[in-house]
Amino acid sequence: MQVFPKPVALVLFVTLGALVGARGVVPAMSRLTSDFPSYFTAAKIVAEGGDVGRLYDIPWFQEQMRRYQVGEPSLGKFAPFPPPTALLLVPLTPLAPLDALRVMTGLSVLCLLGSILLLARTLAWGTLDAAVFVLLSGWGILSVLRLGQPYIVVSGFCILGYYAYLRGRPWVAGACLGLFAPIKYFPLAILTCLAFRRNWRLLTAAMLTILAVTVLSIAVLGFRIHVQFLTSILGNHLIAKLSMQDPFSVGFQSFDTLFRRLFVFDATANPHPWVAAPWLSTAALLLTKAGILVVALATLVRLVRTRGPIATGPAVGLVGIMTLLLAPASASYHLLLLWLPVGLLVDFFLRERALTSAYLVLASYALLGLFPYWLVPPFEGRGGLSVLAYPRLFLLLAMFAACVHGLWTRAQAPHGTGADALVGTLTAQSPR
Repeated sequence: MQVFPKPVALVLFVTLGALVGARGVVPAMSRLTSDFPSYFTAAKIVAEGGDVGRLYDIPWFQEQMRRYQVGEPSLGKFAPFPPPTALLLVPLTPLAPLDALRVMTGLSVLCLLGSILLLARTLAWGTLDAAVFVLLSGWGILSVLRLGQPYIVVSGFCILGYYAYLRGRPWVAGACLGLFAPIKYFPLAILTCLAFRRNWRLLTAAMLTILAVTVLSIAVLGFRIHVQFLTSILGNHLIAKLSMQDPFSVGFQSFDTLFRRLFVFDATANPHPWVAAPWLSTAALLLTKAGILVVALATLVRLVRTRGPIATGPAVGLVGIMTLLLAPASASYHLLLLWLPVGLLVDFFLRERALTSAYLVLASYALLGLFPYWLVPPFEGRGGLSVLAYPRLFLLLAMFAACVHGLWTRAQAPHGTGADALVGTLTAQSPR
């Protein structure tokens, strides 16, 4: 299936590819910034048998960064990462920090290429179309490469898991989707959708993989730090209150920080809220997130009832978008997790001839990746105008709305053909 006109696709591929190389790969090969030093320091502590029980002790952790001479210690911390995150870079710890980042960058580039090829096969798209689609995530790819984040690898494994699911390999699919779930929670959204297909082998493989990673983490790091994470770290993360972070920061681009910015007064961090009424922040947050959840559930129920097995792909798309929309905090690199969900949605709508829905979702996705975010900081902290500082949040909301509208419309139409029908056929035939 052709997604983009070929001349447009060629221009976009060359332009975006050059941008990724110049603004992503080259900087990552030449200097350390933030994020990666924290991952690497945690791994060094593990590899050298340090006091892993103090990973969440920020002053102590920063002192280890100084000892290892990794990055800028004043920016380092391990929270809010789950404990298994400390194991991610252990194989790279014999290397110097910058060399380790270079290896991580090379791995991310390989996974980027692999994700393009896998997505093309999963959706039956041309390789050029799949490449342009992936590269349209723009700033997300650049930030992952420059910061040494693992999200390209995580997203690649999500695509690989779904591809294995379509090909009737539930054990491989479950292992791929479960591997990073204890570290970056997003694969759980995909597993939740697939759980309703009652593919017990896939779910068993996923649960066993998650259990194996968790047991390994406890064996290496000890039980105490896992209890500390559950009792002291996770709760604050879920309400977007992160250590060493401004709780009003628009960098998080979530409803949590938006309503806090609009309704909670703070003499230093937020002296000019729209209305100084903290209860409004809580009420607005609960109503908004409950409304999104209810709309998503109603859409899924209607879709499954009318489409049956072939609803799997668009359901993964809707739940994936909803997951990021409800997240208490998000960054540009989280957008890479949308490769599979948005790809499935765009493909579904195109094959259903719902072109308006397809290109509204695609346009929202492209704007998320390429929006000039440097234009919005002047609106931060200016009362009601603060909403203009949240373009990523509202673009994600627009994508969700376009997705919901399109799925409600297509739920009434006859069953489609092509890749969506293939999803239904393969999942219906795959071993339970």
